[in-house]
Amino acid sequence: MTDHSELLIDLALAEDLGEGDVTSLYFIPAERKARAFVAARREGVISGVEIAARVFAKLDPGLDVEVMLPDGSRVGEGALLLKVEGAARSILGAERTALNFLQHLSGVATLTAAFVEAVKGTGARILDTRKTTPGYRLLEKKAVVHGGGVNHRMGLYDRAMVKDNHLVAEGGLDALQSAILRLKHGRPGVEVELEADRLAQVREFLELDGVDHILLDNMRLEELREAVAARGGRRPPMFEASGGVTLDTVRGIAETGVDFISVGAITHSVPALDLGLDFTPLAS
Repeated sequence: MTDHSELLIDLALAEDLGEGDVTSLYFIPAERKARAFVAARREGVISGVEIAARVFAKLDPGLDVEVMLPDGSRVGEGALLLKVEGAARSILGAERTALNFLQHLSGVATLTAAFVEAVKGTGARILDTRKTTPGYRLLEKKAVVHGGGVNHRMGLYDRAMVKDNHLVAEGGLDALQSAILRLKHGRPGVEVELEADRLAQVREFLELDGVDHILLDNMRLEELREAVAARGGRRPPMFEASGGVTLDTVRGIAETGVDFISVGAITHSVPALDLGLDFTPLAS
C-alpha cells in the first residue's frame, strides 16, 4: 500500500495555515525562540508521534525536533512525547496540525489496546476493518498494530471477501467452489474469506476447498460456539466473529473459541487521546 502520509501532512498544513498564521505574524516577534513539549493529559497508547515530528519539521526544517517516546508506548498522565525548539512562530503554526494527527492516531491505538486487554488469555486476536478515515488507512492500521491489534486486509486487492451480496449473485455452492479455485490459480497467495450469517452456511462452507477464513456475522454466542464445534480441530479455515462488538461483549465472544474478532469501532469511532503542547518562550 502506498504511504500517503507526506501528502496528508502537506494538505493538513495547507488547510490550516492558508495565507499565513495571522495571530503569530502580528503578536509574536519573528526573532522569538521557544521550547515546547507535547505531553499526555491522560494515560493511553501513543501512535503518530513520528508523523507529528514530521509536521513540525515540514513547516520549518530549522526546528530542533526530538521524539522522546516511540509509537506504541503506553503512557501515563504527564508523559512527554515530543520536544520542539526553535522559532516560536513555527512551533505555534504547526501545533494544531501535529496534535490532530497524534491525538487521533493515539485514540485508535488506545481503544485497540482496551479491546486487546479485554480478550487477554482467550487466544482470540483483535482485527481492524476497512472502515477507516479516507486517506488515513495506512496510518490508522499502523495505530491498530501499536495498540496490539492485527491488520485485516488493507484493501479490496489483498484478500477475497465473499459477502452476502456476492453470494446472491454467484449462483450456488458449485459456482462458489469454482470461483475459489479460479482465484487460487490466478492469484496465488491471496486468501479467501466467506461471510456466513447462519450455521447452515458455516457447515456448507466447511465442505469447500480453498477457504482460508469464515466470517461469522452477527451470530449469537451459542451460534458461535456451535460453529467452532462444527469445525473441530481444522485449521484452516480460521473463524472471525464480527458485528456490533463492544468492550462489554468482546470477552464473551472471545471465549467461544473464535480466532479473530473484527471491530470497526477501533478506527471509525475513536475518541481522541487528550494530549497538549506546553509552550515556553526562551530569553532572547
